[in-house]
Amino acid sequence: MWSKIKLLQMPISIKLTMLYSVILSCILLFTSCLTFTGLLYVLFTQAHAELRQSVINVTQYLEKANTVDSRLLEENLLQPGVILKIYDDQNSLIIDSDAHALDMHAPMWDNHESGNRKFAAMKEEVSQLIDTERSYFYYDKKQISLDGHLFKLHFMKPMLEQNHFLKNLIVNLFITNVLGLIIAIISGIFISNRILRPIRNITETAKEIEIKNLEKRITLTDSNDELHELAKTFNHMLNRIQLGFEKQRRFVSDASHELRTPITVISGYAEMLDRWGKQDPSALQEGIEAIKSEANNMYGLIEKLLFLARADQNRQILKKAPLNTERLIEEIFQETCIIAPNHKIILTQNDPAIICADSASIKQMLRIFIENSIKYTLSDGKIMIGARKMEHDFEVTVKDTGIGIPDEEQPHVFNRFYRVDKSRSKVTGGTGLGLSIASLIAEQHNSTIHLDSKLGEGTTITVRIPLNLSDD
Repeated sequence: MWSKIKLLQMPISIKLTMLYSVILSCILLFTSCLTFTGLLYVLFTQAHAELRQSVINVTQYLEKANTVDSRLLEENLLQPGVILKIYDDQNSLIIDSDAHALDMHAPMWDNHESGNRKFAAMKEEVSQLIDTERSYFYYDKKQISLDGHLFKLHFMKPMLEQNHFLKNLIVNLFITNVLGLIIAIISGIFISNRILRPIRNITETAKEIEIKNLEKRITLTDSNDELHELAKTFNHMLNRIQLGFEKQRRFVSDASHELRTPITVISGYAEMLDRWGKQDPSALQEGIEAIKSEANNMYGLIEKLLFLARADQNRQILKKAPLNTERLIEEIFQETCIIAPNHKIILTQNDPAIICADSASIKQMLRIFIENSIKYTLSDGKIMIGARKMEHDFEVTVKDTGIGIPDEEQPHVFNRFYRVDKSRSKVTGGTGLGLSIASLIAEQHNSTIHLDSKLGEGTTITVRIPLNLSDD
């Protein structure tokens, strides 16, 4: 039924009301039928019992008195409503407890068709229930022989009051059910509209939201029900969408700015070479070197942007495998000594350990930390690399004696395109993406990064990577 109702093109509040009304109608019909059948059974069973008791009383009296006369009616032998008619062997009426009752002679009682389909379920009583001119009677007869005379006793119990009561009951049940159904439909529409109001608010809010207007939110109520949770979740989703959109917009703006600089430099040198650099070998060489350098910077920036884009879309492919950290740290140390000959590179500790990681990604993350230390540490400064095995983690520390990071800037250094000293970044060539990439790599390996820095004293970055305990 609900599958058919769902196909109807109408508001869900009307559909719910229709379903509720159908279910309520079935319940009312069932209870009404059950009530009517129960009362019908009780009334007719009681009438039958009263008739049977009257038969027993009169029969026992006649057996004791051994005479048939009018004193029989004075003994209160008949139950209320039971009528007794006694005929002699000539079919003459000699005793009648109610002269206004149905005027019917004994032969007609005997030949009358017994039973009625309307009460077919009452098998025991149907054989004694007769229908005369749409008036139902319970009927029983006895024959008694006294002093050589045969007397016919006819008992009957009119069901007029019971029938009248049942007819009134049917009418009242019908009226009550109709009124109850009408009230249920009206209240169902009202209640469903009230309950579904938050959903309509969500729909209206969703229609009003545009890219330029992401501040719209659903007003929360104090109901603390499922719809309240839905509205709360919808608002939370909008907050995340707005935050993501703002990050994307800022990312695109910063990326455009970073790409604009090398493109401007390349365009400037290309224009210079086109004008007079062809005849000047020194200018030609300078232009070529500058264009190559800016092209390399642009290539590196694009690679970093592609890495971040793949990571955001969960398309970054990692080949995690058991990795020997001792060899990895040794390689990082040797590379650092080569690329930073003017700094003092110190390997303070290198404990052997096994981690489950992507070797290239871990090496890239550590290189980012070391490159930052090289950039922001003066010549003859110290860069110390340490690796130690802990109970559950492998800890790598990169410590330098550089310029440090102000306290208020430290929470933001892992944001994309964020640079502490933008004027200094022009000299060092930083794009503000390195630490963002390192943070993503750490997240992909369930690792944590801790930054400790003091302005003018240096910076310490500590990475904790979970050990591959299954290989211990």
